Amino acid sequence: MTHLTYGDPIPEDFFDGARARILDLQRDNGAIPWYDGGVIDPWNHTEAAMGLTVIGEVERARLAFRYLMETQLKDGSWWGQLGSAVPFDEEDHYTGGDEGAGKPIRDTNFTAYIATGAWHHYLITRDRQWLGTVWPHVEAAMQFVVAHQSPHGDIRWAANDPHTPEDDSLITGSSSIYKSLECAIHIAQELGKSSHDWAAARTRLGEALRDKPHRFDRTWESKARYSMDWYYPVLAGVITGEAARRRLASKWDIFVAEGKGCRCVLDQPWVTVAESAELVMALLVAGERQKAEALLSWQHQWRADCGAYWMGYQFVENVAWPAEKPAWTAAAVILATDAVTGTTPASRLFAERTLAEAAE
Repeated sequence: MTHLTYGDPIPEDFFDGARARILDLQRDNGAIPWYDGGVIDPWNHTEAAMGLTVIGEVERARLAFRYLMETQLKDGSWWGQLGSAVPFDEEDHYTGGDEGAGKPIRDTNFTAYIATGAWHHYLITRDRQWLGTVWPHVEAAMQFVVAHQSPHGDIRWAANDPHTPEDDSLITGSSSIYKSLECAIHIAQELGKSSHDWAAARTRLGEALRDKPHRFDRTWESKARYSMDWYYPVLAGVITGEAARRRLASKWDIFVAEGKGCRCVLDQPWVTVAESAELVMALLVAGERQKAEALLSWQHQWRADCGAYWMGYQFVENVAWPAEKPAWTAAAVILATDAVTGTTPASRLFAERTLAEAAE
C-alpha cells in the first residue's frame, strides 16, 4: 500500500487513472455525471471539478463551473436530481440510477456547495477575475440557502416543493452547508463584499448542530446508521479540538474496518472509498494525522485495473460493489491525498480548523 505523509511528492502518474475517469465522464457542456449513464447533481459535479483543479486540469474544471453557472435557477438554486440520498438495492447490488431524476427537488446542501468549490479553485489558481465571475452565482446560491434557515438555526434540507414536503434538516447536509458558508465568507472578504448575514447564519447553524440535536431527523428515521452523520460535523469544522477527537473515537470501531476503510452504513460489511477519503480529512481536522495517513493508504487497493477507484468494496463477498467507478469517488481520493501531503495551496481547506476560525 502507498503510504503518503505530509510533504511527500505525489508520484507523477499516481492519479492517471482517476484523471482519465473524470475526464472521460465529463460531457462537452462541462457536466460530470456520477458514472456512465448516471445522473448529474450539483454537489458531486462540483466535487469532481475540485478534483480536476488539484491535478492541474484547470480549464476542464472551469468548464464544469461554467455548466453550474448556466444551469442555476433564477432563485439561486439548482434542481437536485436525487435529492439528498443515493438509493441502493442491497439485494441485487446496483444503484437506483435515475429513479429521482427530473423531480423538482432543490436541495440546500447541493446548492451551497458551489461556494466550497469556487473558494477551493481560487486557492489554487489565485485568479481573482475568475472569482469575480463566479461571485454572483455564489451569492445567489447562498441567499437561497440562508432563506431556508429556521429560527432555531437549522437549515431545511430542501425547498418546500411538491416532492419535498418534509420540513426537516439533515446533520450531514447542514454540516456541509456550514463549510460552504465558511467558504462563501472567504470569497466575500476577498472581493470586498458584505458577508455579515452569512456569518450570523453560520454561527446559528453551528449552534444548532452542536446543541440542538432534536432539530434534525424530526420527520423521518434517524440517519445515525450512516457514517457521514458521525464524521461530517468534524470534517466541516462544526466540532473541533478534543471534542472532535472524542466524537471520532466514539464510533471508530463501529464504522471503520481495519485495513479496508470506512463503512457507508454501520450494519453492512461494505466500505466506500469516498466516505473513507472524507474521514481522512476529518481526522486531519481533529489532529489525528497518523490515523488519516493510514486510512488513506488503505484506499489505493480499491483501484480498478485502469487506475480509477471503485465506489466501494463488499468485504464478506470480496467483490467491488457496486460495479461503478464514480467521478466523485476519484475526486474525493484526490482531495484527501492533497490534504495529507499538503501539495497545493488548497490542501489546508479540508485539513485544518484555522481556516474555519478565520471566517468567524
